[in-house]
Amino acid sequence: MTRVSGIAFASSLVVPLLTAAPVSARVKSIQITRNEAVFGGTSFGSVGPYQKIAGVAHGEVDPADPLNAIIVNIDKAPRNAAGLVEYTVDFYILKPADLSRGNGRIFYDVNNRGNKVALGAFNDATTGGNDPTAAADAGNGFLMKLGYTIVWSGWQGDVAPGGGRITGTFPIAMNGTVPVVGMNRDEFIFDSPATSFTVALSYPAATLDPSQVRFTVRELERDPRMPMPASNWNYLDASTIHFTRPDGFDNGAIYEFIYQATGAKVMGLGFAAARDFVSFLRHRVADDVGTPNPLTGARRGDGDEDDDGPSAISRAYAFGSSQSGRFLRDFLWQGFNEDEDGRTVFDAIIPHIAGSRKTFTNFQFSQPGWWSKQHENHLQPGDQFPFTYATITDPVSGRTDGLLARCESARHGDDDGQHGHPHGRGPSRRTTCPKVMQIDGSTEFWQARASLVVTDGAGHDVGLPANVRAYLITGTNHGGGTAAPFYAFCANTPSSVLLNPPQRALLVDLDEWVTHGVPPPASRYPSVRDGTLARTLPQSALGFPSIPGVTYSGLFNYLFVTDYSEQPPTTGAEYLVLQPKVDKDGNELSGIRQPVVSVPVATYTGWNLRRAGDAAPDLCTGSGSMFPFPATRADRLASGDSRLSIDERHPTHAGYVAAVTSAAAELVRDRLLLPEDAQPIIAAAQASSIGH
Repeated sequence: MTRVSGIAFASSLVVPLLTAAPVSARVKSIQITRNEAVFGGTSFGSVGPYQKIAGVAHGEVDPADPLNAIIVNIDKAPRNAAGLVEYTVDFYILKPADLSRGNGRIFYDVNNRGNKVALGAFNDATTGGNDPTAAADAGNGFLMKLGYTIVWSGWQGDVAPGGGRITGTFPIAMNGTVPVVGMNRDEFIFDSPATSFTVALSYPAATLDPSQVRFTVRELERDPRMPMPASNWNYLDASTIHFTRPDGFDNGAIYEFIYQATGAKVMGLGFAAARDFVSFLRHRVADDVGTPNPLTGARRGDGDEDDDGPSAISRAYAFGSSQSGRFLRDFLWQGFNEDEDGRTVFDAIIPHIAGSRKTFTNFQFSQPGWWSKQHENHLQPGDQFPFTYATITDPVSGRTDGLLARCESARHGDDDGQHGHPHGRGPSRRTTCPKVMQIDGSTEFWQARASLVVTDGAGHDVGLPANVRAYLITGTNHGGGTAAPFYAFCANTPSSVLLNPPQRALLVDLDEWVTHGVPPPASRYPSVRDGTLARTLPQSALGFPSIPGVTYSGLFNYLFVTDYSEQPPTTGAEYLVLQPKVDKDGNELSGIRQPVVSVPVATYTGWNLRRAGDAAPDLCTGSGSMFPFPATRADRLASGDSRLSIDERHPTHAGYVAAVTSAAAELVRDRLLLPEDAQPIIAAAQASSIGH
């Protein structure tokens, strides 16, 4: 066991209340490098055409401000003449060409490893990637028709430039005149039949002495670590190693490389960078050198302007999917929804397919791109208490905390959250907590311990605060659909259930909630109280049926209280992680059950297994499974399948279409599906051969 010395971890930080004279620390300047029409001049209803603005923002952070003191190694970051820490981030904006025709809202898409996600997640866009330009790149135009100004800015300091990715540049932590040195742990899984690998380390090695390295390999996550033979590996340089696979290990083997590293970036500045860029867009006329804020202008005048700043923006919502959803949960927990002038940054956030996790960002030698799964990167930091939004005492670790704890005790902020007194002058009269809609898919319960969002880790329900809703979109993979490349080594066919239709309705509900105080639909998330959460074993506890040819293992991404000050990390008491109970067909009872699930022709799960030769039978990354029903009664009897066949369920085509139509109409009534999304679902049922 290697002891890590001198490393601060965000999960154990205690930030002192500091007193300091006001310092001007914020986005200091922006450089606009692109300002052009977009989407071929397409006009999106009453909003009109859109415009693209991209460039670079230069910011400064006051390390003495208590809001920033939580940033790990901020005290070791180089400072400028004013005593401030500098950073640079890319930004990219899609806005109505005439802002007065927009809805006055920022839709901040937290980029995922530098990539833009929102147009795929809400507009069903499949082209355009990181530089949407052509008319087709707008997809169905959903966000544009609503008038949103869509914003991206850099937060992850280790994103490789290129490919239109959004990057950030943050300083290296220094001990005097030399970079900080400490232990780092890298993990490699290749899922490849190759036997020889050249791998880049996440940080440069401080020494090339192989005796200072602990290099191990294991087949499954729970297996004992086996030392890598010294003859099987070598350094090529300080940032690269080469090794060959030892005998007895397959394509999915786990390689763990623990070494003395250097070059730790002050990665927690990414939280401050997101905070300060959005605050700039909401409240500033221009930067410090006179470049105008690209979002200044007249507002539509829809009666909800509670922000007296010069910007055309009166609200800001943040959406983060997967890694980026974990970023938002972390952003909220670490207190970054309050800017340095005491104002609320985001009025609402949507952590999407994040489960109970946060990120491996505000750490020394952080690796924000990785996330804990049952097999891969299982021991990655960022998955420890707190898990839920309510402040509770954790029965497993004994700690007391909650994701809303800091924003509920914001340093300043007043009735409308926009006019706080900087640097603590004047009383606080409200919190800086946003409205929260957490949206998860089924895989998040198996791979991301989503049950801990609503339970205390010992199997007891935890109520969500009034400003929080949680929704499960039933039967989905991580990300929905079947396009993700990591499904290639799964044993089962992935689920095909989509996430996008319900989340479009939920965004409309969210805006009504924030703007007009109309409560959104009640949370649709499994719970212990209503009997829809259970242990995975025995199989009967979950209710999963016996399906011919299907292996049910009950395996999930288990969690222990983990000490990351040692490498490899050591684990203590285990959390009780539960899964959604299922009906007799194997489909989950709870959540937003789209017609494909409530009027099913298959079983859709949130779990999948790795195939033979790829670390079977561990779980297969972010994939669920799809097990079609037998086509006929004869097929069912011949195979011994307990599930009714399709022709037994839907003896007539008209009956099937009527059932789908009724299920879609119910979701529309419940404000969980838009009428325009119900129509293609019904049309697909009409076009199907079911019941013929």
